[in-house]
Amino acid sequence: MPANDMKGGPGFAGIAIQIITYWALAGGLVLLLVVAVNMASIIGAMFGKPFPGDFELTEMGVAIAVFAFLPYCQLTGANVSADIFTAGASKRLIAFFTLLGSLTALGFACLLIWRMYYGMLDQKEYGYTTTILQIPHWMAFVPILVSLALLALAALVTLMRDTSALSKG
Repeated sequence: MPANDMKGGPGFAGIAIQIITYWALAGGLVLLLVVAVNMASIIGAMFGKPFPGDFELTEMGVAIAVFAFLPYCQLTGANVSADIFTAGASKRLIAFFTLLGSLTALGFACLLIWRMYYGMLDQKEYGYTTTILQIPHWMAFVPILVSLALLALAALVTLMRDTSALSKG
């Protein structure tokens, strides 16, 4: 997506772009916190006081951050693509493949929301927690589910954009 399309602007797509951008920034903040926890643990270990549960926080934090970046990657087209196969293709064919990719991302996001939601319920029902800090596993699922909902929203925005591009030829 061109940079001028990422400013937000009025309407549904503009609001979605702003929300998704701020969510990705929040994911970056989570990643910085993971780095801070690891730094504290390393420095603490040098003095015989490592940060307890640093691995648990790293696992949860990185998972949350990665999922927080997915909607932004979908929105900006920063996901993996195989340009070698479309190098000689017409603009219309490329627009069709892009639309197909957005449709696939929407389906993928909906499938993951469905399964991750039930995974969260199972984690909560059985009371799974991390070993050292005793953080309930289901708590990490909440921001991940928000990320997946935003991924579906991003896929919907790109699907609308791609449909418009395909219809214009």
